Amino acid sequence: MLIEWVTSSVFNEIAALLMLAAVVGAVGMMLRQPLIVSLIVVGIIAGPAGLAIVRSDEPIQLFAQLGVAILLFLVGIKLDVNLIRTLGPVSLATGLGQVLFTSVFGFLICLALGFDAVTSLYISVALTFSSTIIIVKLLSDKREIDSLHGQIALGFLIVQDIVVVLAMIVLSAVGIGAQEGSSAKDILFVLGAGTLMVGFVLLFIRYLAAPISERLARSPELLLSFAIALAAAFAALGDTLGFGKELGGLLAGVALASTPYRDAISARLSPLRDFLLLFFFVALGAKLNLGNLGESVFDATVLSLFVLIGNPLIVIVIMAALGYRLRTGFLAGLTVAQISEFSLIFMAMGVAIGHVSTEALGLVTLVGLITIAASTYMITYSHELYALCEPLLHVFERDGSREGVPGGSIDKTKRYDVIVFGLGRYGGTMGRLLARDGKRVLGTDFNPVVVRRWLRDGLDAVYGDASDPEFLATLPLSNAAWVVSTIPDQNTGIDHADARIVLIQTLRKSGFKGKIAVTSHRDADIEALRAAGASLVLRPFQDAADRAVELLVLKAPQALEEPSEPEEQKVLI
Repeated sequence: MLIEWVTSSVFNEIAALLMLAAVVGAVGMMLRQPLIVSLIVVGIIAGPAGLAIVRSDEPIQLFAQLGVAILLFLVGIKLDVNLIRTLGPVSLATGLGQVLFTSVFGFLICLALGFDAVTSLYISVALTFSSTIIIVKLLSDKREIDSLHGQIALGFLIVQDIVVVLAMIVLSAVGIGAQEGSSAKDILFVLGAGTLMVGFVLLFIRYLAAPISERLARSPELLLSFAIALAAAFAALGDTLGFGKELGGLLAGVALASTPYRDAISARLSPLRDFLLLFFFVALGAKLNLGNLGESVFDATVLSLFVLIGNPLIVIVIMAALGYRLRTGFLAGLTVAQISEFSLIFMAMGVAIGHVSTEALGLVTLVGLITIAASTYMITYSHELYALCEPLLHVFERDGSREGVPGGSIDKTKRYDVIVFGLGRYGGTMGRLLARDGKRVLGTDFNPVVVRRWLRDGLDAVYGDASDPEFLATLPLSNAAWVVSTIPDQNTGIDHADARIVLIQTLRKSGFKGKIAVTSHRDADIEALRAAGASLVLRPFQDAADRAVELLVLKAPQALEEPSEPEEQKVLI
């Protein structure tokens, strides 16, 4: 009776899907799972293999296609090659190395499991893509997005995004050639149209993107509407010209990637993307057969283990070869221990072309569920996992690790008065003021751009992660009088290990006899930090306010007690 009411109209159907998504999403949040896992589960439950409440194929497909177009738009708007250039060869080496390793060995594993060559090729390529959305969210929640391994992970994820784009371009070209009645003339027409569209995008970036976005930015709602319209228009044009809605949406994002408003557009469109992707996964679930999925459990388990173990290992090996420490390689490697939503889109394109079956799509979907769910916990508890795996990883270790300093080696015989961890606005300003007052300061940060800026200014700085005991062991701590940490509070509810307390404990265990100052924005943390061994707890905002009041009282005590009349009032009198 309830199912009949739900399916009696399109509105009732979509309302039921939204309610189901809210319930499943709440359960997923309690289990600390990304939204994509909940959406896939919603698709399976709502599909014919579950409650069978999906009957209105046309509107759901429409929302699904719009969601994919906006997803590709957001990929295009975030394609920042400057990050790759900043990080140097590590992003290209790890990104391309992981893609090559996964695709080659994944292809061989699929052949060994009995799949034909075309299906094996599709599955192996799908296994190479990692979810930028999930990784950025998890690293942001742990406040590790700006850490050394976080920045490296972002670099090779951008490389992967570029590979995704190239793979979809190739797949679109193959799809054109596979169509019935298609000829070389049709393929040349599509390639020519695509070239003209790319040329238009370049002209748009050069002459129109900045002035149009600047004028529209006066109304954030209008700017958002323009971005959605551009994504939909480019997707429709791409579909009309024959190279697909996906690449059209991507080009629309690239068209706005050079504007200063791209981050604002991306932030505002992300909730809409998540909403519309619900319908993509519902449409995907409608194509899945749970019986076939049950038959694929063994294959999915083998491929999931390959992704969960093989992908991190190849990243560790490549980064060790480049001179990075095991810990950094391990933490960065965990970020590729899953497949992404692009894997499912890629397989869905293959199904639409007729190259692979829905069973192969179901297999990759099952691998996605397993790897995304497992890697979420692996990344969340990455430091504890590293402590368990560390004894097994030393086979990959190389002598002469050079990750600590981009400009040379640390001179442990040099005496420093103060070592500052974190060279952001607060820590950087503090370090510069101490250096100006004649103190010998060594700055440390896991942002390579900040470290290079310090080195260019003639200040001593090293590149490393304060939470890495191996890195701390390389610092000249024995002669320092103070260690100052400006590491922010860790109160995310995900990582229970407070990085400030871990740093204090590690410093004391290493024999550091000097004084330790740490920052805190919460009064409730002060006693715990002092109990852990902090000599001084700095409160940036409160200390700044106290100093401001002190200056006001010292500089103009009479003015504070007897405020003068405003100038306008004096003139009137």
